[in-house]
Amino acid sequence: MYSALTAMKKQTVAVVIISNGPGELTTWVNPVVDELNKIKKSLYDYDKQDFILRLVLVPCPNSTGKEFLVANSWNKFELITKSKSFWKLLIKPHSFANWPKKGVVIFLGGDQLWSILLAKRLGYLNITYAEWVSRWPQWTNEIAAMNVKVKEFIPKRYKYKCKVIGDLMADIKLNSEISFKNKEKHYIALLPGSKKAKLSIGIPFFLEVADHIAEENQNINFIIPIAPTTDKSEYLFFQSNKNPIAKYYSSKIKTIKNFKDSRFDYVIETSKNTKIYLIKKHPCYEILKECDLAITTVGANTAELAAISLPMLVVLPTQHLNMMNAWDGIFGVVGKISFINRFLTFIIKNFYFKKKKFFAWPNIKAKRMIVPERIGNISPRKIAKEVLFLIKNRDQLKSIRDKLHKERGDKGAAKKLASIIVNSIKRL
Repeated sequence: MYSALTAMKKQTVAVVIISNGPGELTTWVNPVVDELNKIKKSLYDYDKQDFILRLVLVPCPNSTGKEFLVANSWNKFELITKSKSFWKLLIKPHSFANWPKKGVVIFLGGDQLWSILLAKRLGYLNITYAEWVSRWPQWTNEIAAMNVKVKEFIPKRYKYKCKVIGDLMADIKLNSEISFKNKEKHYIALLPGSKKAKLSIGIPFFLEVADHIAEENQNINFIIPIAPTTDKSEYLFFQSNKNPIAKYYSSKIKTIKNFKDSRFDYVIETSKNTKIYLIKKHPCYEILKECDLAITTVGANTAELAAISLPMLVVLPTQHLNMMNAWDGIFGVVGKISFINRFLTFIIKNFYFKKKKFFAWPNIKAKRMIVPERIGNISPRKIAKEVLFLIKNRDQLKSIRDKLHKERGDKGAAKKLASIIVNSIKRL
């Protein structure tokens, strides 16, 4: 249920970090904890203050189930509670451990409300890292914002709580062992999705895109970061005849083999001899950061790619909407009823897609087109042609990368957030 490393000291202050998925742990929590530990040594020597670090994992649909093991392997927390124990922790915190009278709860992933509820329950201060928006400024004590835009959306009477610290994602350090430094080839990331409805279209569509690109340019490597909720067997399934959409595409998977490499885990070879390298590690921002471009479906992955300023081409083929019987959930059920299928297809195509202005998160947040979106009856050959154009015209890729970076924030956020936390402790 929890992990404890040391006994609580009498005058200790608790620093409780709320987080959820693998991405937040790696890119938000770990850098902030490292900066806190640096400050902790100086505080202990000179200010005669001390604090313990505790991590509270909260429920998350994108979690891998391995977050507890990953965080525990760092040996940086005095206490770690699992996401499935969150509600019990909220109701009976003392059944997990003794809690100091004073402390700070920091939001670094999940729902901002969870950190506020836990802070109120423990009687602690609350600090929220706001990447895009601060949802409950009236109930939080301090807000650490990614950029000025976040602060602008905070009501005037609460702006005094907010400090702009920059982008925690900007501090990602590249591992030289898995770097593409001095790379001779271009690298394109393919993100076909993680749910059945997207994979059923995305896998056959993206395989054919890769084949068309490879046919024109042999100097390009392809990678696919495997979503934590999928595995390589699903790639075989959705390119086969078991997937009714696969029949519309000629590209198939010839083999999937294990691949001994510090970066990649498997390699796909298509029926047209194109090689695509698969990565199990999640998140794999270090590798994605060095790609030239990503081809991705819509969804949360567009926000993650924007966070590392990776240029992307967002695609959503709508020609298969009438295949909703292959979808998950209620749409899959009603999709089996032909007249409802046709009616929903008509509504989605003629109203939803025409009314919705943007689909990619960076475009939605910026309220303008930063990354290109291709929505509609699109072909793999057309997408391949546009990708080849972008790879050839480096200035356009640089322009997209610069715009994405501008929408984010500056480096050094982890150090600044650690300072805010420590200053809050001093005021307790």
